Amino acid sequence: MIKVITYGTFDLFHEGHYRLLQRAKALGDYLIVGVTTEAYDKTRGKLNVVDSLVTRIENVKKTGFADEVIIEEEPGQKFNDIKKFQIDIFTVGSDWVGSFDYLKDFCKVIYLERTKNISSTMLRERNSSIQRIGIIGTGRIAERFIPEARLVSGVSTQGVYNPHTESAKRFADKWEINAYTDPEEFYNAVDVVYVASPHETHYEYIKSALEHDKHVLCEKPMVLKKAQAEELFDYAKERNRVLFEGVKTAYCPGFHKLLGIASSGIVGNIRNVEACFTKLENPESRELTDLMYGGSFLELGSYVMLPILKLFGQDFEKVRFDTIKGENGLDIFTKASFCFPTGIATATCGLGVKSEGRLLIAGTKGYIVAEAPWWKTTYFEVHYENPGEVEKYSERFLGDGLRYEISDFLSRITGNSSSEFKLTRGETVALARIMEVFMEAAGRGK
Repeated sequence: MIKVITYGTFDLFHEGHYRLLQRAKALGDYLIVGVTTEAYDKTRGKLNVVDSLVTRIENVKKTGFADEVIIEEEPGQKFNDIKKFQIDIFTVGSDWVGSFDYLKDFCKVIYLERTKNISSTMLRERNSSIQRIGIIGTGRIAERFIPEARLVSGVSTQGVYNPHTESAKRFADKWEINAYTDPEEFYNAVDVVYVASPHETHYEYIKSALEHDKHVLCEKPMVLKKAQAEELFDYAKERNRVLFEGVKTAYCPGFHKLLGIASSGIVGNIRNVEACFTKLENPESRELTDLMYGGSFLELGSYVMLPILKLFGQDFEKVRFDTIKGENGLDIFTKASFCFPTGIATATCGLGVKSEGRLLIAGTKGYIVAEAPWWKTTYFEVHYENPGEVEKYSERFLGDGLRYEISDFLSRITGNSSSEFKLTRGETVALARIMEVFMEAAGRGK
């Protein structure tokens, strides 16, 4: 008898789960299915599990493929199960290629190709809340998005659109999803759209997606003009769709803990905020060669302005930009200085000049400091007049952080507005307004 084992969460059971179990069963004579507990999933970084463990086990049993169902609840259990049940073949989906190669010393390891298409008919029949995501763009952020989306229950990446056929196909082949070069085919195949294309294309893609009645998650900066941001939000509201800007820091648990501490009065009245984010980018990259839409501020400005807007509000009295330019005239280091009714702030970012990247929040009783990478907040300190009095705070930050914004985006789609405060419409509009002012100051406004 050939014994096969596989594992999964099997939340919101769908066609992809069914096919995986079907193929796993075909590998041998006896199939054992391990269903993970929600607590264990959280330790692995999976968010938003909806169905109870009992429901998920029952859905696996109903397929008729599982000869035995067990519960996975701790690290290291896979190895022990393989020994305990004398397993011949371990199999999981190809999302995990390479992750379980260490088990090859104990049994055969097979990665099964994922299901590219999740049937909308099947989802409707099951009254499922799974959202099929379509990605517009094939750049670096899109590459980071897919593995993060796979760790959020309730979404499935269906395909990618790029008018450049080869780029779309190369990306789709790598991630085992569908490639689309016809926008109508793309929109017909998805429920929600993630816009990860170059900055200047965001407005048209967002509007097009909304016209096709799709919810939209767009990478920062969402748009580069205040009027465009207001227009798109109004249009989304008119069509009862969710429009969501993806500044991942805004949805990071540690960042929200930091904001809560800062706003609690523990450091008194906040009078100064200094945020800095720099990295050394490849001089040949789009960010440092696109003379109209490249540069440090358009690329990183959303991050460094976020804590400033959160703590001082959107109504700044004035802003001044000081920049260091590269040989082609593009800003490689920019400092934006803000004056607010109750304080001052600086937002510093760079792609060609490296600086100490930290977030400092100064108040009348003390200050808060979060060192780089504060935009992925995991640790910060509260300091007071007495140098020996220091309070330390920490919080987990999972993976690349995109899973947090995807999870909150999904919650908004399903009618839960409790996370709306994390990045409000007003704050996104303010970010677009500042980008527009910068573009005009840099002589790039149209």
